[in-house]
Amino acid sequence: MTTHQQQWNSVDDYFTGLLAPPDEPLTAALRDSDAAGLPHINVAPNQGKLLHLLAQIQGARRILEIGTLGGYSTIWLARALPADGSLVTLEYKPEHADVARGNLARAGLDRIAEVRVGPALDSLTVLGAEHAAHPDPFDFVFIDADKANNAHYLEWAVELTRPGSLIVLDNVVRSGAVTDPTNTDPNVRGTRAALELMAKHPKLSGTAVQTVGIKGYDGFALARVLA
Repeated sequence: MTTHQQQWNSVDDYFTGLLAPPDEPLTAALRDSDAAGLPHINVAPNQGKLLHLLAQIQGARRILEIGTLGGYSTIWLARALPADGSLVTLEYKPEHADVARGNLARAGLDRIAEVRVGPALDSLTVLGAEHAAHPDPFDFVFIDADKANNAHYLEWAVELTRPGSLIVLDNVVRSGAVTDPTNTDPNVRGTRAALELMAKHPKLSGTAVQTVGIKGYDGFALARVLA
C-alpha cells in the first residue's frame, strides 16, 4: 500500500466515523456478504451515505438500482425512501440476490426493496414493458453493474425516468484508463461509451467527478434528465 493510499484510507475512516457511522444492518450486510464469498466491490460507507443524501435531496419515491451485489448500497438507498416508496434492484447472480434479500429483510426493507434476478438487460426489458403498460417512472437510478453495458444501462435509465430524475453512474475513472481511446478493456470501452452518450444525449445534463479513498482512485458520473 502506498503512502497516498494510506492517507486516503485514514481520511475516509475519519469521514465515515464522523458522518456515516455504521449500524447493525449495514455492518451485518457486509459481514454476510463477506461470509458468502461476494467480491469486495460494494460502495464505501461515505459513498453509501452520499447516495442516501442524493436520493433524499431528489425527493425520490421510486428508485432503480442496476447491480445489487449483497444489498449494501441498496440499504442506503432504500432508507432514503418514504414509507410508501419503492426500490427495484437488479442482480445477475442468484446467490448474490439471496444474500441481498436476507440483508434487506434484516434491515426491515424487504417490503420496500424488490430484488429481480437475471441479466440486467433482460430485466430492464421487462421493466420497460411494465412502464409502457402502466407508466410509473423512477426518480433516481444508480448504475453499478458490469461496466461493458454501461451505455445500454444509461439508455434504459433515460427511458424509465422522468424529467428531473437523477442518474448516478459509478466507477467511471477505471484507474485513469477512461482517458485512453485505444484501450480495449470492455469495462473501459463501456464506460467511455456511457460518458459519450451522456455528453451528447439531448435529455441529459451531466458531469463526472474523480475520487480517492478506501476504494482507491475512482469516480462517478451524475446526470439529470431534462424535459
